[in-house]
Amino acid sequence: MKEVFVRLDRCMGCKSCEIACAVEHSASKSLFLAVSERPAPVRRVYVEMAEGQKVPLVCRHCEDAPCVAVCRTGAMSQDPITGIVDRDEERCVGCWMCAMICPYGVIGRHKEVRIAVKCDRCKNLDVPACVRACPTGTLIYATQGEFVEMMRREAAAKIARGAKSLAKA
Repeated sequence: MKEVFVRLDRCMGCKSCEIACAVEHSASKSLFLAVSERPAPVRRVYVEMAEGQKVPLVCRHCEDAPCVAVCRTGAMSQDPITGIVDRDEERCVGCWMCAMICPYGVIGRHKEVRIAVKCDRCKNLDVPACVRACPTGTLIYATQGEFVEMMRREAAAKIARGAKSLAKA
């Protein structure tokens, strides 16, 4: 199963991921038209500044998701196969219990329509909009094995470059 991984060393805080997310979840799917939509589109990914570092936060679709456990209407559910935690808009009453319990603070409030909003991994797309829009490759959509392999290859290349520069000295 693919997940969204974050490369903290690459984020420059441009917030392209936030904009792409809001546009993808808009009625028009167009940046120019989404700006004037009512209700206004809401992002589901957040870039925060913490201790001098820009940190993109996305739903981790927790294995034992507290937002699913606390949802009294059953609006939050987790797909047993993909593990994706999703929200049923029709069942959501906007009580915000899910937002209060989320350990990452990534369940937002769509105040105009009084429902909770969260990442659905852009289920209609092959690659989530936030990942596609990221200009620096901070957000990676891959399986855990693919991500670890990529990181290992990059670490090996960095070590090899260092060894070459030492050999020349």
